[in-house]
Amino acid sequence: MRLLPLMAATFFMVSGGPYGIEDILDAGYLRGLIILVALPFLWSLPTALMIGELASALPEEGGFYVWVRRAMGPFWGYQEAWLSLAASIFDMAIYPTLFVLYLGRLFPTWTAGWHGALWELGLIALCGVWNLLGAPAVGHGSVGMFVLLLSPFVVLVAVAVWHGAHEAAHISWTRSGGGGLSTAILVAMWNYMGWDNASTVAREVEQPRRNYPRAMVASALLVAVTYVIPLAAMAYAGVPAESFTTGSWADVARTLVEPWLGIAVVVGGTLSAAGMFNALTMSYARLPMVLAEDGMLPAALAYKNRRGVPWFAVLACAVAWALALRFSFERLISIDLILYGSSLILEFIALVVLRVREPGLERPFRAGSLAVACVVGAVPTALIVYADFASRHEHLAHMPALLLGALIAACGPLLYWLSRMTRRRADVVTAIAD
Repeated sequence: MRLLPLMAATFFMVSGGPYGIEDILDAGYLRGLIILVALPFLWSLPTALMIGELASALPEEGGFYVWVRRAMGPFWGYQEAWLSLAASIFDMAIYPTLFVLYLGRLFPTWTAGWHGALWELGLIALCGVWNLLGAPAVGHGSVGMFVLLLSPFVVLVAVAVWHGAHEAAHISWTRSGGGGLSTAILVAMWNYMGWDNASTVAREVEQPRRNYPRAMVASALLVAVTYVIPLAAMAYAGVPAESFTTGSWADVARTLVEPWLGIAVVVGGTLSAAGMFNALTMSYARLPMVLAEDGMLPAALAYKNRRGVPWFAVLACAVAWALALRFSFERLISIDLILYGSSLILEFIALVVLRVREPGLERPFRAGSLAVACVVGAVPTALIVYADFASRHEHLAHMPALLLGALIAACGPLLYWLSRMTRRRADVVTAIAD
């Protein structure tokens, strides 16, 4: 992939446009916009700096797994991969849910009852086949979907600004009877997370040492703009914050413009969900592949087709993601943040450890001095701790989401031990055969 497709793929791994940010307005326009403006500096920028340095210094397939393994050894590298793959089970269930939600607004009978589950499975199958065509196909497809899904919002924002300027609409910055500050922060964090996912396909990126830092910074700016401008335009047009729930962009487009724009927004919503699922399939499937290459998982997961795609890993991941469907949006976000946040903390630790242990490592891009590298992860870590605390009342699988996340994380050391034992037995059998 070249720079532009890498930027587009990163955009979908993190964002997918304004779709999915509607629940931020539980806190009202003012607090919602403050959160969306602040988090790029507190959450996205430190993460992008860390990834820019590590991806340019170690542009290897497997990305963050390789960074943590090199910095702290195979045990912690395995934990990093386990946490990321476990998070993907819940993260990837969100996008088929959003796909069906938007499709149902256009054709309600198509997604009623069991039909919705069939559409979700169909999306998983489609993206699996698309990924078999290779990373360049995913990257170029991301560019096209980026243009298509944002086009309706260009029209919507222009009409909203015109409406606000000529109709003297009343701007209500707060939401009546609202609160929802914790929900708004959690939703915003989820909408700004995933920058490290692009690192797992480093061998398939043109000039990764140069292009990764550029893609991180440009994508971070692009994501923030696609969130802030549409919501600010809706506030300026006087659209009540109370009218926003997940999937409400289509209703707003119909109200402010015409039904045809509502249809275009719905189509864009389905493209957004498909684009995110497609790009993340490319990213996550490389993790079991590199683990298999390191002898930590069955060798079949490293099988590749003629385009270099780990086809068996794509299939295995797709099956696992299909099993996590039908959870609620908020519950999926809670457990996703718990697991992903833990893996991200390990990456920030790896940044500092590599600075200390390998000061001579070539770093085409540096996230500041050693002191800066030590503190750059402080605020994201604090936000992760806050997200864990705020999710303490969410329940998933008949238990608190925080407890479930802790149990899933605790499986990592056990699985590492089992994989080591299996590998040792295989080595013994090979030695005897020789």
